[in-house]
Amino acid sequence: MQRYQYAVDGALAVLYLVFAYVTYGIFAFQWPDVVFAMLVVYAVAIALRRVSPGLALGVAWIASVLQMSFGLYPGIFNVATLLVLYTTAAYGGRFVRYLGLASVGVGSAVAAAWLALEGAGIGVSTTLLGALQLPQVILQFALLFGMLVVVLGSAWLIGLLMRAMMRNRESKLAREAAEQDVIVEQERNRIARDMHDVVAHSLAVVIAQADGARYARAHDPEAVDEALIAISTTARDALGDVRLLLAQLRHSQGDGPQPVLADLDRLLDQLRASGLTIDFEQRGAPRALGTAQELSIYRIIQEAITNALRHGDRAAPVALRFEWLDDRVDLTITNGIDVPTTTEELHIGHGLAGMTERAALVGGSLRAQPDGKRFVVTATLPTAAAA
Repeated sequence: MQRYQYAVDGALAVLYLVFAYVTYGIFAFQWPDVVFAMLVVYAVAIALRRVSPGLALGVAWIASVLQMSFGLYPGIFNVATLLVLYTTAAYGGRFVRYLGLASVGVGSAVAAAWLALEGAGIGVSTTLLGALQLPQVILQFALLFGMLVVVLGSAWLIGLLMRAMMRNRESKLAREAAEQDVIVEQERNRIARDMHDVVAHSLAVVIAQADGARYARAHDPEAVDEALIAISTTARDALGDVRLLLAQLRHSQGDGPQPVLADLDRLLDQLRASGLTIDFEQRGAPRALGTAQELSIYRIIQEAITNALRHGDRAAPVALRFEWLDDRVDLTITNGIDVPTTTEELHIGHGLAGMTERAALVGGSLRAQPDGKRFVVTATLPTAAAA
């Protein structure tokens, strides 16, 4: 419970005691102390109803027995019983909840029997002839029992309905929180993939250019200037992309870098400047692709050729093939490797896992595996219409 709930229940108990005594207690000329004690017990039950519904139910039973023992007929003060029954269903555990339901039946029967006998006993002979009044007593009991079951049972059922509404609201809030966590996690994973693609690609290009410039310095000084220009351009572009990604992580808003197929020529030129030979071939008529498909293709090509630059045989050309079909595009990137590797020896790092995930996110598939002295990456992605 929250602090304000304790205060609300305490204030409700005090208001009940004042209101009940003003409306009923001042007319109780007989047993005034008993009436006040009974109202205090009912007020305690109200104060405890959410702190301990089971204890509040027990206290309410004590107050009811006290009421019947001194012949005090039901009045406005019995609203405390309704509040306690409501609370057992709304806030009680399984046992207390069903104990409240049992109290509806038992309490209705006891109260109906007491009221029927009290009413039938007025003006009736205490001799055996009084048995003639038995049918009337039974009729009074049946009517009173039905009425009390409806009144007390309604309070319990309203509490049960409120319990279901509270649980539904809690479930909705928990579901929304879980969905929000999933969205945030997916976005962070996407940003992590973009960060890996940007940083890994850019550093691979910078390293390759720096190594080439170091080896060509003695023989071709002009190549050093070209390498330094390529390093500067690559690093500057990477820095801009990283800043956008970090801003997106920090503020959870705005879009990170979203390259498309129109940027593919620039990417290939950048990689060719690093010393790679890239053969690009397209078959079929290019079809319209969604932004997600274009981004996935761009990142897959970037990662695959960057891996060829970092781990493959730089002397061997990299073959990039597009095959446009009616409902999909097949993408194949093939590069040479220095040491033949089997599929079992292949280490699945962040790059291959990222490529596979990017293809799956747009409804496609990807396979990356060695083939003798070559490494082949094959991706199949649906077109915008098929997706």
